[in-house]
Amino acid sequence: MSLALRREISSMKFEKAVDCQLKLRVGIHSGSCVAGVIGTKMPRYCLFGDTVNTSSRMESHGEAGKIQCSKATRDLLDKIGSYVLMLRGEITIKGKGNMETYWLVGKESL
Repeated sequence: MSLALRREISSMKFEKAVDCQLKLRVGIHSGSCVAGVIGTKMPRYCLFGDTVNTSSRMESHGEAGKIQCSKATRDLLDKIGSYVLMLRGEITIKGKGNMETYWLVGKESL
């Protein structure tokens, strides 16, 4: 989904801002989390857990126009196959320490 979002956003044109280029920054981490609806007057669907926090850190430490993934996500994508990932290297993540991260570049064509 993030690959499709990045592709669509890169092709968007704005009438009033001709020189404006919108760029998406995505962070992905894989693992368990808890989900539930919070509130009664204005209910919201929320996700909780370390996986959610880590994916948020992947996004905030990423670069515009790129999709950053954790090693856990890279391992799952490798099992699925046909995804192209490039090693970004280790980055320091608050509360986690050093983490090996990857850029999700695209999908291999069959």
